Amino acid sequence: MKVEQFAEARPGRIIPIMGDEHAFVPDQLPPDWEFPNGLWPLLAEAKHQIGILEGLGRNLPNPGILLRPLEDREAIRSSSLEGTYATPKELLLFELAPRESLSEGDPANDQREVFNYRLAFHHGTQSSLPLSLRLLKEMHEILLRGVRGKDRAPGEFRKIQVAIGSTRRFVPPPPEQVMTCLDALEKYFHQAEPKFDALVECFLVHYQFETIHPFNDGNGRVGRLLLALMLQQRCEMSKPWLYLSEYFDRYRDEYVQHLFHVSTHANWSAWVEFCLNATITQAKETIERCERMLAIREDFSARLVKVGGNVRLNQIVESIFHSPFVQVADLAKKLSVTYPTAKSDLERLASAGILQELPGAQPRTYYAPEVFNIAYESLTDD
Repeated sequence: MKVEQFAEARPGRIIPIMGDEHAFVPDQLPPDWEFPNGLWPLLAEAKHQIGILEGLGRNLPNPGILLRPLEDREAIRSSSLEGTYATPKELLLFELAPRESLSEGDPANDQREVFNYRLAFHHGTQSSLPLSLRLLKEMHEILLRGVRGKDRAPGEFRKIQVAIGSTRRFVPPPPEQVMTCLDALEKYFHQAEPKFDALVECFLVHYQFETIHPFNDGNGRVGRLLLALMLQQRCEMSKPWLYLSEYFDRYRDEYVQHLFHVSTHANWSAWVEFCLNATITQAKETIERCERMLAIREDFSARLVKVGGNVRLNQIVESIFHSPFVQVADLAKKLSVTYPTAKSDLERLASAGILQELPGAQPRTYYAPEVFNIAYESLTDD
């Protein structure tokens, strides 16, 4: 780590650790920084968009229409930031039939890691625990459960020195300093009188967690899981409607640079501005997806009428908004009907233009391309 890159105004200490190497130990939150007047309009717009999103989400007849694809997109894009890749189709098919990897290069490795991300987030949202170090360790253990790689120490804070970047561009606190930093961060989670707006507090905590880098591996993903949980709780959303990893992945160089420049020059304003823009962009995109999804749901209802829809067909259609892929054998079990009956139901939905058979898929699988495209295709040119 190049010590000369760190200005006198840096929000932390530079300490020697081994040989000529040094590490950065961040100061406790809150920072010695005042929210700039120039960012108030951006903050107001971000909170306005969150309000629209919350209102739309609260009135959804089936929240899963929005929540499931949001969770999947978050898992895919947050993992992509760490070099782990799985397409939406791969992730959805993996969930239908999870399998162990057969080799180091087996795509199931990446699919398992992305799948685990969503499991870890579900654990965080459903846990009775408050935001805490214990909850972070539990999510970390789920995130790394059954994945490749040695010495990852799932669910345990690190006891070794780590560095970020192939050139050791940034060296986080030495292991003996980690718990001191984390204890202070946990206390900050539960402060009685926050200094900044709740949304801004989420961004400050995300920086702090990533800078402490408390695990051997998986810090970026756990940090973004923590951010998503905080956004829901601190912004008082009824459900986790908002995720920022897609924006961070789209502008990954800027994301990394802004985090680094907080450490080197205490440039909190640029980091917060970046995150506010991320919030506005992702909230607007989510609102657009939701409106499209509601429109196609109404359209599907009209198509069902034309083919003589019944209760079972309506049930299948509702389920594809949770997952647009459905296997004949799996559907037969879920509905307690025979395989031919389940197959006939899916063929009727295909004749209505709602489903298509997925070519070459074994076992036999159908999917809803319009739902899939709305949920998972990018709304930008990234």
